[in-house]
Amino acid sequence: MTTYLQELVLEGLPLFRRGKVRDTYDLGDNLLMVATDRVSAFDVVLSEPVPNKGAILTGMSTFWFELTRDLTPNHVVSTDVCDLPEIATPFRNALDRRFMIVKKAERIDIECVVRGYLAGSGWAEYKQDGAVCEEPLPAGLVESSRLDKPIFTPAAKNDSGHDENISIARMEAAVGKELTDQLKNASLALYGFAERYARKRGIIIADTKFEFGFINGQLTIIDEMLTPDSSRFWDVNLYEAGRPQDSFDKQPLRDWLMETGWDRNPPAPSLPASVIQATADRYRTAFERLTEMEFTSNRG
Repeated sequence: MTTYLQELVLEGLPLFRRGKVRDTYDLGDNLLMVATDRVSAFDVVLSEPVPNKGAILTGMSTFWFELTRDLTPNHVVSTDVCDLPEIATPFRNALDRRFMIVKKAERIDIECVVRGYLAGSGWAEYKQDGAVCEEPLPAGLVESSRLDKPIFTPAAKNDSGHDENISIARMEAAVGKELTDQLKNASLALYGFAERYARKRGIIIADTKFEFGFINGQLTIIDEMLTPDSSRFWDVNLYEAGRPQDSFDKQPLRDWLMETGWDRNPPAPSLPASVIQATADRYRTAFERLTEMEFTSNRG
């Protein structure tokens, strides 16, 4: 049975943060992160959910955290329903496969973006300045060009809107050169490992963003990791430089909204069932190709 999870109030647990698509509860030393099926576009949360999106995102993050744990420590404590606090017992079915119990971290307010290809805001900056985040790139590149080597292009976090691309010099002024170098090196190592892994499974990771924090003084990767909400995934066999690429994410939803002429102010138009299904299919395809596991609908 397909289920949808948009809102879930866990009475008795203090709400730590409610984001566009995730709700986080305070467990004392740990946090309970719940990925709902809410979906946002152009910074607006839409009325219709994407079925099983929360379970897919949680499954992908969990997969990558486990696969890269020898590269970088991560914040995951458990994804087992048996480890949920007693007060959450009535919600086990709804939470199953949609949550992570994670350690609290001292978050570093920098989005650590790595780009292996020229797309999105990076392509827009390059067209204007010949650079991304003030880092010069060779002349003559086209949209979706593969870069000679991946580049680290940080952004200042903005929890209520779009993050702001910043230069490495500005990042150094904010967090110091030593931490900047640590974050850059960790991000490039993670991207390089993931990009090679994904390519063997027919997917290009064009770019991605990581978040880090300190746990007991140790630099640790937190939040989500290498999901369609934090990365651009392209099909290796369909890739062609010089044009936009189809992505394994909410592209069908964004394309449809743009075609309606919506002014990007809430409320957004109601999504047709076909657009919701096309979006859900892309998330599922990304999960199955990368994890090499079949996704079955959430049991809730």
